[in-house]
Amino acid sequence: MVMGDMGATVLKIEHPEGGDDSRSWGPPFVNGESCYYLSINRNKQSVAINFKHSEGAKLIQKLVCQSDVLVENFLPGTLKKYGLDYDTLSAMNERLIYASISSYGATGPDSKMPGYDVILSAKGGLMGITGDEKAPAKVGVAQTDIATGLFMQGAITAALFKRERTGKGQHLDTSLLEVQVASLANIGQNYLSVGLEGKRWGTAHASIVPYQAFATSDSYITAGALNDHQFVTMCKLMAPELAENPKYVTNQLRVKHRTELIATLSALFAKKTTAEWLSLLKAIPCAAVNSIQQVFEDEQVRAREMILEFEHPTVGTMKTAGFPIKFSESPCALYRPPPLLGENTREVLSGILGLSSSDIATLQRDHVIKLRDE
Repeated sequence: MVMGDMGATVLKIEHPEGGDDSRSWGPPFVNGESCYYLSINRNKQSVAINFKHSEGAKLIQKLVCQSDVLVENFLPGTLKKYGLDYDTLSAMNERLIYASISSYGATGPDSKMPGYDVILSAKGGLMGITGDEKAPAKVGVAQTDIATGLFMQGAITAALFKRERTGKGQHLDTSLLEVQVASLANIGQNYLSVGLEGKRWGTAHASIVPYQAFATSDSYITAGALNDHQFVTMCKLMAPELAENPKYVTNQLRVKHRTELIATLSALFAKKTTAEWLSLLKAIPCAAVNSIQQVFEDEQVRAREMILEFEHPTVGTMKTAGFPIKFSESPCALYRPPPLLGENTREVLSGILGLSSSDIATLQRDHVIKLRDE
């Protein structure tokens, strides 16, 4: 989707019967369309082809010969029996960037195991360091999935740049597990460097104090002092005497005396509303813990044009999250709403592959393809 936002022509190959699994993920649905599906499928064209049929596999091979990139997320080895593996397709198009995303990667003892975001966030350590001390928790959205897609999008861009110099494509292979391990960041480094095991801190931070959510008299606020100067500023606005306490003069000491300091700050935060604290603490990093409604009503979110509105063929007028990157010369754009299943099959087969109406009718009769206008 990100590549589509940036102007790429993206063909989404779906099975004629049911299509992308996320089309059925709900509720909620809007006029039969899954909100989950709508959130991640703009700027794509849906081409419904059954590649288990030999004629369907041939159609995809022909499309690959005119394509720059193929992205697939089947179990490693699955596509080889259909002639859609990297070795076969790169022989047809040596400039092809073939991007494989799986749960565990193409090699290793778990390579053939299935998996999804929550499963790999557990195996890859994210769930183990998320939640409070009593129990692990999943992140509110599929961050392991999202991070993997973004890592791969960056890799594809780099591979395309490399191809401009060499004329040759390549195979990119990643997995949810590898990306999740790479995304452990400082927590992973703490273990690798000094053997410090990660733990669950709720909203707090393992190495920075204070830096967490606090209950106010009416809701919650997050606030942080990520250096000693910010802590002094915070103290001046809340309780000047804290800045003079020798237990708190450095972050290392604040981490050591975390329990005592957080108890003191928690008592202070509970005395005022979130709005009052936000007004008072403008000189340090802080924010309300917003509901989703509050996020999309936020003045800064709206100022940055993070809500798009467009027309969908069945939903009607709908909104979606906007483009997070602003390009000065080649801005992202909404070229197409999330497609209906098979909406673009005829358009692609006739326009790109040059198939005649009778050819398309035969493929439809043989259940190789699905047309939205059938």
